[in-house]
Amino acid sequence: MGVLDGLPADVRSWLDEGGSESGSGGGLGQAALELFRRLDATLRPQETYRFVDDALLKKVSIGWGEAEWRMAALWAQLLTRATDGSIAGETLLTRLAQRKLRWSAQERELLWRTTLAQAEQCWTDVVYRIPMSSIKELPASEREPLLPLLMQAQREMEAIPLSAGWTTRRLLDGFIAEHLAGDPAAAARSLLPDCDGFAALLREEYGERLGEPDALPLVRHWATATSATPAPQWTARADELLTPHAAELIQEILGRVPAYREGLWHNGYGEVVTYLHERTAELLRGMIWTCELIDEPWVTGLLGDVALATGIGMGGSGPNSRSERVANAALGVLARRGGTEVVAQLARIQAKVRRKSILTKVKQILDAIAVQTGLSPEQLVERTVPTFGLGHDGTRTEQGLTLAVTGAITYNGRKTIPRSVDRELLAEFRATAKELKKTVPAERLRVERALAAGRIWSWREVCEFYLDHPVTGTFARTLIWEVIQGAAGLPVHVDGAWELTDPAGRRIRPRPETSVRLWHPISHAPEEVRAWRDRLLAIGLRQPFKQAFREVYLLTPAEEATHDHSRRFSGHLLRYGQAKALLTERGWTGMSLGHWDAAGGSGQCEATKELPGGLTATWDFYLDEHSFERDGYGTTASICVSGDLRFRAVTSAVPLAEVPPLTLSEALRDADLAVGVTSIGLDPEGHGDYWQSYSFGDLTESAEVRRDALARLLPRLAIADRCTLADRFLRVRGDLRTYKIHLGSGNILMEPNDAYLCIVPHGAGDQVFLPFEEDGGRLSIIVSKAFLLAADAAITDPSITRQLHF
Repeated sequence: MGVLDGLPADVRSWLDEGGSESGSGGGLGQAALELFRRLDATLRPQETYRFVDDALLKKVSIGWGEAEWRMAALWAQLLTRATDGSIAGETLLTRLAQRKLRWSAQERELLWRTTLAQAEQCWTDVVYRIPMSSIKELPASEREPLLPLLMQAQREMEAIPLSAGWTTRRLLDGFIAEHLAGDPAAAARSLLPDCDGFAALLREEYGERLGEPDALPLVRHWATATSATPAPQWTARADELLTPHAAELIQEILGRVPAYREGLWHNGYGEVVTYLHERTAELLRGMIWTCELIDEPWVTGLLGDVALATGIGMGGSGPNSRSERVANAALGVLARRGGTEVVAQLARIQAKVRRKSILTKVKQILDAIAVQTGLSPEQLVERTVPTFGLGHDGTRTEQGLTLAVTGAITYNGRKTIPRSVDRELLAEFRATAKELKKTVPAERLRVERALAAGRIWSWREVCEFYLDHPVTGTFARTLIWEVIQGAAGLPVHVDGAWELTDPAGRRIRPRPETSVRLWHPISHAPEEVRAWRDRLLAIGLRQPFKQAFREVYLLTPAEEATHDHSRRFSGHLLRYGQAKALLTERGWTGMSLGHWDAAGGSGQCEATKELPGGLTATWDFYLDEHSFERDGYGTTASICVSGDLRFRAVTSAVPLAEVPPLTLSEALRDADLAVGVTSIGLDPEGHGDYWQSYSFGDLTESAEVRRDALARLLPRLAIADRCTLADRFLRVRGDLRTYKIHLGSGNILMEPNDAYLCIVPHGAGDQVFLPFEEDGGRLSIIVSKAFLLAADAAITDPSITRQLHF
């Protein structure tokens, strides 16, 4: 049975007529029919899908010219129709599509008519490849007669799930957009398949503007940004098409990316969490590449925002990225722009993004700029932190408006800003406040990482780039600095110069080239640590992160026995999503667990963190035997179990005793922090053996530091006479009962029978001075609960009172 014999009657009738609706054309002709019969002989009739015998085809095609190859392509296309959509050898169709053949208008129409109504039975775009090759090089005027057929093909493709990524679909959408230039919104919709929330936003809010005559050609060009980097020809064409209107659209649309979030989207098969479909990402990539041609002050900051928003993981954290292709495009343009102005943006990305490939790219850019400037990457970053026009005190005041380093804006000391204020100045202040709110957390994290790494500066560098800086200085001026092998002190400004003051009030003025570092308790005697803690409380100084009250983790006998791994923080049940986000924030990568492929290892993972001196910390995690059932047999894990923590250099394990004490302490501090914030033992309504053990068991180092802070705070509290500090508990005497608040979990037992009291924290509680506020606010929660229970007779919340009288 031949190809023509298997065709539906309606198809055969218009083939006999030559393909045109008018009936003219004289049919296929005897030569074509004879060639079809010879090609039919190359089919393997025993095959369900009618594959072509390549050896026979090669023999049949000896001596063919272009006319024969065109008829062979038409025969192959007809074969897919004759077999109800089955593909007559994908390789053959692709090879024929790659031949440059000069098709007549009648033949092009035959190809497209043959193709239509087949796509719904196909799972690839192979049936469109030959028809698309017949029109790919045509000017729009010669494609015009085929427009109804092309639009029908587009509708059929749209009905196929996941077809938006097909190469032929991209080309077809671009062609139709060109033909719809008179209808801007329709033209834009053709280029923006409805595949994600951002595409929907663009179609709804920017469709008309994207489809306007001075923008549409460039939008069509953006849609061709399918490679990793732009070719010179691509950039040159973008330069030809760029208009002021298009530049405005770029600024507005890319400006929407940082606030955009992933969401559920139906892909034709079901709802899946989606950020950007590849088509939308490529359009954005084209816009980003075009930014290289725009010499405006907003470009660098906007590219930094986009790289950060798309470089972080789903939900704003994690080791992957929302859209690596978009993030890399933004980083590529920043790299090509170069100069120190891009460094601040790169530092923000470096602080927040955890995707290894992106961090590697950021490091490469920073290293290149560092070489150009003769500075180390660390020096480069600290020298380029923007001041945002703030004065030494961290504020900027104009016409009664004051902008603080926190991003707060006031007018003559009031939060309410009158309408009479200069609107342009207010808009500028608000834009700067937005940038400050991005920069300040990144700077705080950068300074803490310098403490953890034991970085050394000259005193001159500390004064210039830290103490005198209006942004970084807000942290640096509250931290303890020490001269290497010398005295340590808090910065004070005396007679126009910075000095250090120790806990006893003695002043030290280091020389400009004196080597200094941030003081860390691990290198100092307990007496000195206690002196600094007392000093901070005495002067009411709250540090941006734990320094004087920082936990120290020394090697234990158990760890000496295990030699190359620590089990100090193993066996804890952690809220997986929260633990992953916290560890990602602190520089750990690779924490990825789930139920979708337990045999492939997704039920266990290894989180890693690069450390100073070429070391890497690794921490094992896994899902317990109850996890699948606990999570309702879905794919997402809710709870994970912590395992052993190790260190390695390259691929070799490093004995714990050989890990530098500061490096060991800081890695274990991350582990303690993760357990202390995300353990299910913190659940006020928890139960089970693990919950009981964690809620009221021995204190970790972080809880011991919390205990030490409370010991210093209690005499200052109004309820001091009702509180007693024990080994593991803060004991609070109320009017109705006496309570024991565990210093690790914050959970409560009531005397005399140690009945559990469940109190779910609400709000910030009583405002008292705390020397630090980390670890999920545990210290604040404990103090707040103490104030509440000391006045237990005044409690009116029925969820609490019914427990007190039980």
